[in-house]
Amino acid sequence: MSVMIVTSLGDITVDLFTDECPLTCKNFLKLCKIKYYHNCIFHTVRKNFTIQTGDPTGTGSGGDSIYKFLYGSQARFFSDEIHPNLKHSKMGTVAMASSTGTGEKNLNASQFYITLRDDLDSLDGEHTVFGEITEGFDTLNRINEAYVDGKGKPYQNIRIKHTYILYDPFDDPSKLDDLIPDASPERNPKDEIDDDVRLEDDWMPKDEELGVREEKEAHSRAVILESVGDIPDAEMKPPENVLFVCKLNPSTKEEALYIIFSRFGTVTSAEIIRDHKTGNSHCYGFIEFEDKESCEQAYFTMNNTKIDDRRIRVDFSQSVAKLWPQYRRPRNQIGSGVDAIKQQKEHKKQHGGDCNSNYSKFLKTRKETRKHKGRKHRQITKTR
Repeated sequence: MSVMIVTSLGDITVDLFTDECPLTCKNFLKLCKIKYYHNCIFHTVRKNFTIQTGDPTGTGSGGDSIYKFLYGSQARFFSDEIHPNLKHSKMGTVAMASSTGTGEKNLNASQFYITLRDDLDSLDGEHTVFGEITEGFDTLNRINEAYVDGKGKPYQNIRIKHTYILYDPFDDPSKLDDLIPDASPERNPKDEIDDDVRLEDDWMPKDEELGVREEKEAHSRAVILESVGDIPDAEMKPPENVLFVCKLNPSTKEEALYIIFSRFGTVTSAEIIRDHKTGNSHCYGFIEFEDKESCEQAYFTMNNTKIDDRRIRVDFSQSVAKLWPQYRRPRNQIGSGVDAIKQQKEHKKQHGGDCNSNYSKFLKTRKETRKHKGRKHRQITKTR
């Protein structure tokens, strides 16, 4: 997944086609990063066809690309990236819309639409398909049921509240930091144009709104962390002795991380998150230390250093994803369920020898858990 869009009617998760449409995906991700879409309304809802948003003016004829902010007004629009293999074949297809409201080609900026049913062949070859919805179809259905006027504009405003970037493969341009605001745009942006007053879909008295908004934002952050790490419970608190490591070289192994980070203290586990089908590295992982002090020392020393010719990023873990292996492991990984917990406890008792011997003992403990996978793994699966 790449981006979670939090709307006033629910959350939507979008996977982006970054390889096929790099220009479009980079534009979308960087606009999300500068909070450009926050409080934009879904200005057009065509029942069982498409919903459209991304225009701060709310008219369907506004919006700017990230390239305008970076390079000037002459770069407001960018060209289509239409691929014959990317079609409007299923509900939840995400594609760029013309920011002039005319439907002309090569006038992409910030507006995009999402399809509400399968097989919209008439749109193929006309617009850049750059993503698809993977979660939140119930939210799409709720937007689809909105009451609209003759122009397709909902009588009650449906807004994008927040956008959370889950994965961004593109480096940030040098000027991007200057474009990121401290807070989201106001609920009613000054440049939003409307001929009549519309109710907000989630309207409530001001004193109630503040408390509910804070509660929703806190829960959304927890859900984001759950999505990133595929953790068992969004309410779990992150451990203080775990580092999150990202931008790893795909060839980097757990053994290398274990040895490198052991210089700062006792490492109880070093895990790289991998695809559960292919086993390929997702280029991020978690390092668990025996104590908080070692974790802090590793953070201040290792952030922005190179491992296997890749400059890594290190941060304190803001999720409890590291705890997930205690509940479930993919079938192609060693150890699972209760055995994984026992494995960690057993390892914490063994600190003798150098880093290499420690890691050898750790691997040996993991291998010994293979014989226990059957019945215990099924029991844990049933209780999830």
